[in-house]
Amino acid sequence: MRPRRPAGRDRGSFTAELAAGLPALLLLLLAGLTAVDAVTTKAACLDAAREAALTASRGGDGVTAGARIAPESAVVSISVTEDRVTATVRAPVRTLGARLPRITVEATTVAAVEPGAPEPPP
Repeated sequence: MRPRRPAGRDRGSFTAELAAGLPALLLLLLAGLTAVDAVTTKAACLDAAREAALTASRGGDGVTAGARIAPESAVVSISVTEDRVTATVRAPVRTLGARLPRITVEATTVAAVEPGAPEPPP
């Protein structure tokens, strides 16, 4: 049988490394979750902007159509130029918890005004 190795200077090093690395791992996890939330919100804003621009280009109320699809607390705006409708949707994304400032995600789409459609509202 081999004699037991006496306790050396590296006793407890795993605990110290875990204590040092765990906050970094938690920060990385929260940053990853924030990135996933931002990408999901961006996709939802893009869908809402697309729907708003198409509805407004056909003469409907694009703000209402975009607000139905937009994420919670999003702002839908539409601008009409000569032959184009531009819809923009902005939505806040919470970053790394509730105490830090929010990121604003924005999506913009453009649609041509369809011939024969009523004039889009401004």
